[in-house]
Amino acid sequence: MPINAIAHPFHNSPHHIFVCSFSPILFSFHFLFTFVSVSSHTIFLLEKEKKLKMFEHEHPLNLTDLWSEQLQRDEDHEEDKEENEDEVDAKQDFRCLCSRCHEEINWFHRYYYSCSTCSDFSIHKFCAELPDRLEDICEAGHTLGFCLVNYYWNCSICNRFRKPRELLYRCDLCDFKVDANCAKKRLQNNIIYHPSHKHPLVRIPRQILDECDACGKEHKGLFYHCPTCASSKFINSDCAFLPRKLQIQHTTNGIFSHIHPLTLAYSFPYADQISKKYPRCRVCRCGFDDSSHLWLYKCEKCRYYTHLDCATSPGTGKMIKNYDDVEHPDLLHLPFPDPSYSLLKHLFFKESGSKTHEVSHQHPLILEDSPTSSRISYHNPTKRIETLCNGCLRPITSGPVYVCSNEEGEHCNFVLHEWCSRLPTELKDHPHHPRHPLILHSKVIGKFFGVFACRLCGLNCNGFAYCCVKCDYYIDVNCAFVPKEITHNSHPNHLLTLDSPFFICHTCDYFRIPLWNALLIPETTTHKCDKHPMKLSYFPIENHMSDYFCEICEEDLNPEYTFYHCRECMQSMHTACAPSILRYETYAKDVEYGWLAQSPLRDDL
Repeated sequence: MPINAIAHPFHNSPHHIFVCSFSPILFSFHFLFTFVSVSSHTIFLLEKEKKLKMFEHEHPLNLTDLWSEQLQRDEDHEEDKEENEDEVDAKQDFRCLCSRCHEEINWFHRYYYSCSTCSDFSIHKFCAELPDRLEDICEAGHTLGFCLVNYYWNCSICNRFRKPRELLYRCDLCDFKVDANCAKKRLQNNIIYHPSHKHPLVRIPRQILDECDACGKEHKGLFYHCPTCASSKFINSDCAFLPRKLQIQHTTNGIFSHIHPLTLAYSFPYADQISKKYPRCRVCRCGFDDSSHLWLYKCEKCRYYTHLDCATSPGTGKMIKNYDDVEHPDLLHLPFPDPSYSLLKHLFFKESGSKTHEVSHQHPLILEDSPTSSRISYHNPTKRIETLCNGCLRPITSGPVYVCSNEEGEHCNFVLHEWCSRLPTELKDHPHHPRHPLILHSKVIGKFFGVFACRLCGLNCNGFAYCCVKCDYYIDVNCAFVPKEITHNSHPNHLLTLDSPFFICHTCDYFRIPLWNALLIPETTTHKCDKHPMKLSYFPIENHMSDYFCEICEEDLNPEYTFYHCRECMQSMHTACAPSILRYETYAKDVEYGWLAQSPLRDDL
């Protein structure tokens, strides 16, 4: 006598049994056991041979597991993981149509049956397991049976037009017809196997409005959930079928790009965020600390991370240019190319109609323009030579320049850019102090060593200043000519508006740059230990997986902050350390030479 019910050691629940099922119409097995659960419609098949005979197809079908290569690769050693990656990716890109429900079969369904003889016949595993009869679907309460018909027909539920020889459930009494797709939905047997979860996920048969546990956003549409877990996760179908890898330039219309494909990850644990110096999304520049449980796209090689919706939405066009060049003909584009450039040079160097003014100094000044002059050694960090302008406190790297002519007694080191001698002696109706005119002083009177706190940028400075003694109001000469609007490479295509002491972006609420960093940190700098110019980098370097450290102070460097980097020598440097190459051992970074700053260029970081 055959055994018709068993308990099985691989399923240890005392409440569930396996019932022997004989279905000669649908299946042709040596034997078949079906797991029956009162709380779920999920069906598991234990097959002696992974072959199936469908009554609507003449050849036997073979069961395929699309995850087999992935699971085998995960078991291999770490070093061998990339060997079969192309083959695994090809499996994940697999697509074909189910010959029963006419919906797509893909990697997330994991199992499907296909005919090795006919290349055009494939079915979902759960479609193959549809029962031969359906109850409680017909309006009259009749039982529907599986069959094939030789005429065109319409599904009584979805009203879709169907062709002859397409599988259907039919009531012989009232001619009520249901296609395989509607039957599958009614049975809630439309399941997927997703790498984000250990149990199969079942599709909810109707559209709902709910928050997706993958992206954290609200969606209206079809959702998948786990009926096994007590706290079931809801994953929207758009997120559930996202590709494992994508090129962000394709999904964001080229607004954002990266050299490597981004890989889908199903969480970003807080411990990993700490080890990566709290990275931020490359698209929206927001952090992941409140969304460690959400999915993301990432490139570990380059520390490139994006939120799920940021990486996949063409609506990330916030970085599209938001101004017209014609309307802003004199717009200042920052940063300046190197330390020899400055705002004052940009405004006053050989300006037509401008003239030099007598500079208050106890000795006569001589104009030097020769690169080989014996009176001055130009600023050159690689040779440990430091020469700063006494007016703007910027490096003097070339002429023309005024130098002190005194050669008697104690040598005087006073030097001045030629364009700093063209500064106006008085500023009337200054936008930040319109009540009184501001007078140019070469040294603020009554201050210890002439050190004053600039009222715009907040930094201490001992160079030339524009002063209102009556109001005790002082601003350094660089800040005195700050424009109302600029652009900056750290935030391309958007106007940044002055809201002292920051430049802010009105399009992106999160973005702002400290005034002194925007104006005074150049695009490139040099280092005595590196023959190449070091360039500003606003994000981690591509293909740089190792930790970062500063060549000057030899401390850790956070690549999420702006820093200098040489791609040829793979050397990095804090922006705050760059001006102190010659004096980093004794330098007081927040007092002398007010153009220096230790804060990151992007204050939003």
